[in-house]
Amino acid sequence: MKKSIKSSQKPYISIVIPVYNEAGNLKLLQKRLLQTLDKFGKPYEIIYTNDGSRDNSFEILEELFQERPEHVRVIDFKRNFGQHMAVMAGFEQAEGEIIVTLDADLQNPPEEIPKLVALVEKGHDLVSGCRVQRKDNFFRRHASKLINVIRAKITNIHMTDEGCMLRAYGRDVVDLMVATKGMAPFIPALAYSYAANPTEIDVEHSERFSGESKYSFFSLIRLSFDLMTGYSLVPLQAFTLIGFSVSILSIIFVVYLALRRIFVGPEVQGVFTLFAIMFFLVGIVLMGLGITGEYIGRIYQEVRQRPRFVIRRILKD
Repeated sequence: MKKSIKSSQKPYISIVIPVYNEAGNLKLLQKRLLQTLDKFGKPYEIIYTNDGSRDNSFEILEELFQERPEHVRVIDFKRNFGQHMAVMAGFEQAEGEIIVTLDADLQNPPEEIPKLVALVEKGHDLVSGCRVQRKDNFFRRHASKLINVIRAKITNIHMTDEGCMLRAYGRDVVDLMVATKGMAPFIPALAYSYAANPTEIDVEHSERFSGESKYSFFSLIRLSFDLMTGYSLVPLQAFTLIGFSVSILSIIFVVYLALRRIFVGPEVQGVFTLFAIMFFLVGIVLMGLGITGEYIGRIYQEVRQRPRFVIRRILKD
């Protein structure tokens, strides 16, 4: 192993890692990271964000900091604020010219980092990893594919694998993301909107070394809503189009009923049909209220101007 780069040098590479209940993975993760990064021969830093872990992740992060204080920094949240906020906190602290993100579960092999860094050095300001031969379960694989389709259709942002945390960013892109003060930043979409020369690269994907996935079915639904309402007006526009179409059809149907009343006389046979149509229209209205409510909720969060996250402490040399 090469001699450690002195901490007085400004980092060239920053590694940002969100951590939530990953105590079983952290020591092996750091070992593999150091083996990979020491080979660069350039100054680097590793920034862990403890996202309100309920296990002893923070205690282990303290140990890792004490072992390599010249390279390791630890951000400790007061509570759980979510993966994207944890990454944003790391971005705010990162000093490198190239910033790389990856998960703490070792499903993103640290040994793949040089491939992404090389592409940034060639001029790409965003390099997204695409997982090959994914080791996730059936639900995670297909839920991810569904979110990819929804994102592409609604936001016109085309990424092969938005769920892969292994990405590399140029300094300019990270600075722009940090300057964006939204309450629910969806980092892949946000980075793509600022990148001038993005690209993708295939990366390996491994079995989770320890622990279990933090994304539940409900979490993925919330993620989809954040994506739809944060980066596109398509849901509102689609509902407006649906409402207009239903209104036209309703007018035609009313005229039809009026003509039957005139030429056929009073009828009761169509009562259940009318009820069915009424329930359908009520469903449309409720769906529209839900979509509108999502946008109003986001506006409410923004106008309160509360901090996106609260940091308890930062461990740094």
